[in-house]
Amino acid sequence: MSEADLIERAADGLSLSTRQVRSTMELLDRGATIPFIARYRKERTGGLDEVAVANVRDEIGRLRAIEERRSAIMRSLDERGLLSRERARILAAESLSALEDIYRPYRPKRRTKANIARERGLEPLARIVLHQGDLEPSREAEAFVDPEKGVTSAEEALAGAREIVSEWISEDVKARAALRNLMHTRGLVRTTGLSGRDGGKYRDYLEYEEPLSTVPSHRILAMMRGAREKILSLHIVPPEERAIALLERQFVDGSGPCTQEVRLAIEDGYRRLLLPSLEREMLAWAKERADKTAISLFAQNLRQILLSPPLGSRTVLAIDPGFRSGCKAVVLDGQGTPLHWETIYPHPPIGRTRKAGEIVSEMVERFAVSAIAIGNGTAGRETESFVRSLQLLIPCVMVSEAGASVYSASAQAREELPSMDVSMRGAVSIGRRLIDPLAELVKIEPKALGVGQYQHDVDQKALKERLDEVVQACVSVVGVDLNTASAPLLTYIPGLGPTLAKKIVDFREDLGPFRTRRELLNVPRLGPKAFEQAAGFLRVLDGDEPLDATAVHPESYHLVEQMAGDLGASIGEFLANEELRRNVNLSRYANGCVGDATLKAIMDELDRPVRDPRQRLEPSSFSIRVGSIDDLHPGMVLPGMVTNVTAFGAFVDIGVHQDGLVHKSQLSNEFVRDPAHVISTGQGVTVRVLDVDLERERISLSMKDLAGTL
Repeated sequence: MSEADLIERAADGLSLSTRQVRSTMELLDRGATIPFIARYRKERTGGLDEVAVANVRDEIGRLRAIEERRSAIMRSLDERGLLSRERARILAAESLSALEDIYRPYRPKRRTKANIARERGLEPLARIVLHQGDLEPSREAEAFVDPEKGVTSAEEALAGAREIVSEWISEDVKARAALRNLMHTRGLVRTTGLSGRDGGKYRDYLEYEEPLSTVPSHRILAMMRGAREKILSLHIVPPEERAIALLERQFVDGSGPCTQEVRLAIEDGYRRLLLPSLEREMLAWAKERADKTAISLFAQNLRQILLSPPLGSRTVLAIDPGFRSGCKAVVLDGQGTPLHWETIYPHPPIGRTRKAGEIVSEMVERFAVSAIAIGNGTAGRETESFVRSLQLLIPCVMVSEAGASVYSASAQAREELPSMDVSMRGAVSIGRRLIDPLAELVKIEPKALGVGQYQHDVDQKALKERLDEVVQACVSVVGVDLNTASAPLLTYIPGLGPTLAKKIVDFREDLGPFRTRRELLNVPRLGPKAFEQAAGFLRVLDGDEPLDATAVHPESYHLVEQMAGDLGASIGEFLANEELRRNVNLSRYANGCVGDATLKAIMDELDRPVRDPRQRLEPSSFSIRVGSIDDLHPGMVLPGMVTNVTAFGAFVDIGVHQDGLVHKSQLSNEFVRDPAHVISTGQGVTVRVLDVDLERERISLSMKDLAGTL
């Protein structure tokens, strides 16, 4: 299939025009990044957003993989002189599974029972049996008795012939397609507990079955983990009678003397060859489907966390709570630089509460602290109560400390905070997350942030690629201050990466702040291509070029300059005067390369220069009525914060050191198919306690009938 055919097929599958798909792939193949294409190449793609561009890339990638496999199979068969008999079917195959079914009979095999039977000269007898004429199979088999070849009786010859027929049946393209479809539509996922093993957290799956077509991602991943841990056996099975009936309809012809031999071969081929092969295929398919769902959900949660509302450049007191080891308290300026730090002991067993209060109050007053960030881990609830009791009249915000310990021990933390010990670095990370969650969280492996489901069970390569894309997309949406961004943050700017990010920081430290975006071209190894991809997502505030503070790409500066000049205004006046910009007739500036979409995007950016697209931070607090799971009882209505969204519901922190679960059936009075459509990570909610299982430390919550009560 030619590249033009691939593009046409992808366009049909994605409901796009061939021009959109072709232009998008041309840009991607030349090294353009998805954020750059979506924002700055709207005319080329017909206005595709990031999701649509990624879909084009993935679909073309899938089709190219099929073509690569098709070519490899054709080369293999051609080298063995077998291509002519299968060329038409290979060219007509539209999926990898169809190609593999065609190639299966020709694939180099280990020594099978059927191969041994062929070596003994029994293939002609197998053809006689499968033909199902009027010949008597046992009489025909006598002609193949040959002790020198290991065939000592007619019965042994017939058994060998059935082995060959069983293999033919198991490799038949039509038979495999029919059974594959049956397993997709009517197959069951079935688990049983292995004898002598305690089910533990898998107790619900010790005797369990569910249709493969409807099993949700979290359940299939749980079953697969139980099977890996050898607590469960896991199988995917179709209705056996129906499966064998399908094969008999295809291979049984009449009721002649050979028919019973064919029936025996069908049953053997189904149980010994076909079922195990297709079961492995179905398990792989179910795993891929579950991975895709889990990774998508993880990506949604990560995006919500990274785009959490920032406090902004204000002085913050950050506290990493603790009991015996005390609370680590650090004052950070608006850029996240530590100004002062020490350890306080407001809780037992040391319990210097009054002294700790005096220290906190003095730090707040001395450094004009605007807000207090408190980690939500051990002693977090108690520390929040302690700080609120001081009545400092500034916001007190609980901040997720997931991954803070990972950052604290990292090389990045050692480089940034060489004079601090590991425990104090955790407090710095907590405070920076309040000032700017995105800038801080990009330093941490996304998997350490505690969102998603079964993240260690999914395809790790696919997970990393997807999460890296999410981080890059979030950084691109917000934009980055070229003169203050850290190397980890710059790494995710389209077109850069870790090497160029480090060189930018080194260049900035050696020669001072960048005055224009164009100065990026002076950074060693940062060429025109990287500049093209990165420049629009980098900001130079208070520099020599006013447009450098906007998301307008340098390649479009001449358009803005022309607009301003036509109105008799300077660039500064044009940017500052919204009424003046309303007089621009955009159609005058459209040409073969620049159209309405780009011109409108430019004007939109000029209307909101340096505006952070993230929502405004709204601090919330937990109920003072509860401090531990023992304080809970059914019927209580409490405020909380969503910490994780999964396919089966949402986990909510209500301030008792154990997140509660709002099952998706309890998220709304309406039916909820996908929890991510109605709730998001970091969202403040009001919940009702349904049940408290102290033994298993499980809290069941509901949000039904509570809309608007937060």
